Amino acid sequence: MAGELAISADIARENAEQLGHSVAEEIKILVLHGILHLAGFDHEQDHGEMAREENRLRRELRLESGLIERSQVKSLSRANRLRRRPTQLTVPRRRSA
Repeated sequence: MAGELAISADIARENAEQLGHSVAEEIKILVLHGILHLAGFDHEQDHGEMAREENRLRRELRLESGLIERSQVKSLSRANRLRRRPTQLTVPRRRSA
């Protein structure tokens, strides 16, 4: 036995609603991601190997975007938001009376 997968139905439902697909589709995506971890992949340390394999299998299974893609999009989105924030606060000067 390689291990166990635990999937929160509540989180799967929330993800599905946010991403506009069915709960069944979301559970398939989560299961695929989990199986890859059980097979020994680690997307935090494998320099994209797991992401490539997940993408290949998702295309073959006709599944929506996977968890690694989502986290990359969120990271880029967050980085872009942070870049747009001003680094300094400017306080308007008071006019003299």
